Amino acid sequence: MKGETMPLVVGIRFHPATKVYYFDPGELTDLQEGEYVVVETSRGEEIGKVVIAPRQVAEQEVVGRLKGVQRRATAQDLVQAVYYRHKEQEALERCQEKVREHGLPMKVIRAEYNYDGSRLVFFFTAEKRVDFRQLVQDLSRAFKARIELRQIGVRDEAKILGGIGRCGLPLCCASWLTEFHPVSIKMAKHQDLPLSPVEISGMCGRLLCCLAYEDDYYVKTKEELPKVGTEIETPHGRGKVVQVNVIKESVQIELESQVTVEVSQQELSDMTKAPAEPSDRPRSRKRRRRSKSRTS
Repeated sequence: MKGETMPLVVGIRFHPATKVYYFDPGELTDLQEGEYVVVETSRGEEIGKVVIAPRQVAEQEVVGRLKGVQRRATAQDLVQAVYYRHKEQEALERCQEKVREHGLPMKVIRAEYNYDGSRLVFFFTAEKRVDFRQLVQDLSRAFKARIELRQIGVRDEAKILGGIGRCGLPLCCASWLTEFHPVSIKMAKHQDLPLSPVEISGMCGRLLCCLAYEDDYYVKTKEELPKVGTEIETPHGRGKVVQVNVIKESVQIELESQVTVEVSQQELSDMTKAPAEPSDRPRSRKRRRRSKSRTS
């Protein structure tokens, strides 16, 4: 649209397979993909990786006020970040011990330092709200850092812990999926999958994320194919649809002779496009008119 402002942004990612956030590059308009920068976030300063070089985007793509890039990360910043990353497992085990001491109904699954060790975040799951105020005080004294405890859901837990899916590949959420999208039981119905929770649930216990990947294709293809129970004309004669195969884009037809044949969508489409055979009716009318004139 004419006159629309196009803010300059840089795309930053803080962990692999996570969402990309936009920041104002400020004077660092020459940032390149792969560089590390220190940025200001709602939780304080963080180191992030440039995955989208500075570019202009439509204003509606920017949500809220853009925070700025503080500076390029130095070698010392990166060494510090690696050092504290190696201390996260030790921090996790110590926090889990403290949770057991306090008898809290929560499961701590990850510890995460910021790059300079000034803040330490513990991610946990729990079935209900937990009063962890005393735990935070103990952890603050133990780690000499600002402590945050963040409750997450079962999908985020699977993303953090990782694992192998029923397909034999690493979990999508842990390897490449950056955001969780809504998944419904209707998607399983579109794909004619068994509706048993065991069959269509992932490691997190929720519906498989991959149900959404091909849902649009199944919906569109099923709209173009005749439904089960429909009687149609085929190249082999008239019959009833008894099965729809979306992957092969074909239908199984039970002919009037009780024989079952497979007909592709292309064959059905060609039949509807084929020109109608010329009718003999006008010719017979001419014969009748001639015979009538003779008798008269």
